[in-house]
Amino acid sequence: MSDTLSTTAAANPLLDFSDLPRFGEIKPEHVTPALDVLLAAAKAAVDRASAPDTPATWTNVVEALEQDSEKLARAWGVIGHLNAVADTPELRAAHAENLPRVTEFSASVGQNLALYEKFKAIAASPEFAGLSAERKKILENSLRDFRLSGAELPEDRKPRFAQLQEEQAALSKAFSDHVLDATNAYAYIVTKESELAGLPDDVIEAAREAAQRDGKEGWKFTLHFPSYFPVLQYSEHRPMREAMYRAYVTRASELGETYGGGKPEWDNTANVVEHLRLREEEAKTLGYQNFAEVSLAPKMAESPAQVIAFLEDLAVRARPYAENDWMELRAFAATELGMPELQPWDIAFAAEKLRQKRYSFSENEVKQYFPQEAVLKGLFKVTETLFNVSIRRDEAAVWNPDVRFFRVENKDGTLVAQFYLDLYAREGKRGGAWMDDARSRHKRTQGGVQTPVAYLTCNFSAPVGGKPACFTHDEVITLFHEFGHGLHHMLTRVDELGVSGINGVEWDAVELPSQFMENFCWEWDVLTDMSAHVDTGAPLPRELFDKMLAAKNFQSGLGTLRQIVFSMFDMVLHTSYDPASSTENVNDVARAINEKFHVIPQAPISRWPNTFSHIFAGGYAAGYYSYKWAEVLSADAYAAFEEAAKLGNGSVLDAQTGTRYRREILEVGGSRPAMESFKAFRGREPDIDALLRHSGMSEQTLH
Repeated sequence: MSDTLSTTAAANPLLDFSDLPRFGEIKPEHVTPALDVLLAAAKAAVDRASAPDTPATWTNVVEALEQDSEKLARAWGVIGHLNAVADTPELRAAHAENLPRVTEFSASVGQNLALYEKFKAIAASPEFAGLSAERKKILENSLRDFRLSGAELPEDRKPRFAQLQEEQAALSKAFSDHVLDATNAYAYIVTKESELAGLPDDVIEAAREAAQRDGKEGWKFTLHFPSYFPVLQYSEHRPMREAMYRAYVTRASELGETYGGGKPEWDNTANVVEHLRLREEEAKTLGYQNFAEVSLAPKMAESPAQVIAFLEDLAVRARPYAENDWMELRAFAATELGMPELQPWDIAFAAEKLRQKRYSFSENEVKQYFPQEAVLKGLFKVTETLFNVSIRRDEAAVWNPDVRFFRVENKDGTLVAQFYLDLYAREGKRGGAWMDDARSRHKRTQGGVQTPVAYLTCNFSAPVGGKPACFTHDEVITLFHEFGHGLHHMLTRVDELGVSGINGVEWDAVELPSQFMENFCWEWDVLTDMSAHVDTGAPLPRELFDKMLAAKNFQSGLGTLRQIVFSMFDMVLHTSYDPASSTENVNDVARAINEKFHVIPQAPISRWPNTFSHIFAGGYAAGYYSYKWAEVLSADAYAAFEEAAKLGNGSVLDAQTGTRYRREILEVGGSRPAMESFKAFRGREPDIDALLRHSGMSEQTLH
């Protein structure tokens, strides 16, 4: 640590990089002073590296830059993480105040022509031939990123290009803040017990405790998913379903205030259009036809046309199954539920009733077999068995008392990685589930290896009524998904920061390890080790598991078309939509795409694009297709474990295949193209058939 940092680290925890973040000590007033120091150090490092008399070598340029930029990235990552999981007005203000500074610095580095020339000189030098494959890949990625950051632009156009980055960063933050504020603002208060009919006991208890915290009588329901979705799925009180549905789908829109879920200043409509306008300007400035081409430049997919063709092909394959799903659901609702016409707030309710009738179980019944500790034990056992590691509790400062901390070790006890686990939904925490890196693995210049640390964040229901938290099977799948991302980050063996873990991995391949892990949630020998009834401790009955398995692909056709609508909407916005002159607003575009590709009409009041954080606040712009793209890879990768089970002892927990998967997929990170890693593991290119089979959409499954 430099003298400047070491003298201020004691007073400012954001400047302490000696170990883990000092959560609990970090305050909003630390943010600006810390960034003053870190930005100054990073700018000085850039000036030194790009100076005419600095030799164009890996050590003098790339390595020297990395030391200070990594500290800035780690501190800013902590600030952004806290902003997402422990939002306060003061922290939000500090984050917003400094976001333009960090964005401006990042843009200035990307546009620094002198620095770009240094990187090109290294790539063209005799030194290049002797560099490791990892370092060559970092240089290759860096040269591409310089071009995408405007380094080759004429000097008079660079200020505007930098301004585009700053304005987009500010829009992304505002978009996310509006969604969170609109979600937090709404509450549905129930005062009559009769209106709770159909709701699971733990959902009712959570609502009662929420009302008590507000000093209110009755039960408080919110738009946070663990509260909202059970209402849509189970509530017999149709007016409640309707009210909450209307509030949910109009959040952050011009209709939000009408339905109680927002204020005019939280309307994201103008934000979305301005986002698209700025992205289009960025693309044209760089010489691309549209922003989708910019987005795909570092991805596996070769062109927007290839992505659209992939989605259209999948839509054609899924449509007969979706039509069948929709026909069956409407017929059931009409004959069994007395609903001749399904309203949008009835669909999840009717689907759950059909599931219960057809398969004789409810999701809430299954939920009782997945208390938190049993699930974690099962998840860790899968990881330990396949990848030859041990996971155990560890100690660290945390941002909330519910957060837990763990360490991953080799069998000889040496540290591999650590991770924070933040499972429960709460106010001040952004919705959804995600993995982020607290720090990445790399070899320190002063010796030794910095081990990786991950944040694993979910929004599940917290324990209520003195009982442990229990997870729905969908939530178990979500946990395995995020842990798969975590394993990609934590089990890397790459020592170079730029391609360590998930760094440098093509965005449309980054979901491979996460979706791969989901498959284990459908294996009997896995579930028997991760289920224990919350009241009796009994494991999941085989009969119930068989029903779950039979229902696994229940309405998968509808689910696939829903993802295709999201993906195609994203691609259309970033290829052919004209935000400057189009007479169609963005919600009209969404409705037209839904009408073309889905079989369920979109509700007239639905404003789902206004909360589509993935593409307007989450880095998935012209990249949402990657969930389906990577699902082809993950399903085919998992098929290797299914094949091993048939040839071996009947279990997919095959350590030999797990070792190969760890070596060829997880350990290499972004050090080589994702397709090379896949072929190294599988011995061939991916095949879509495994995905269709796993989704119940092979030819023999349509009835």
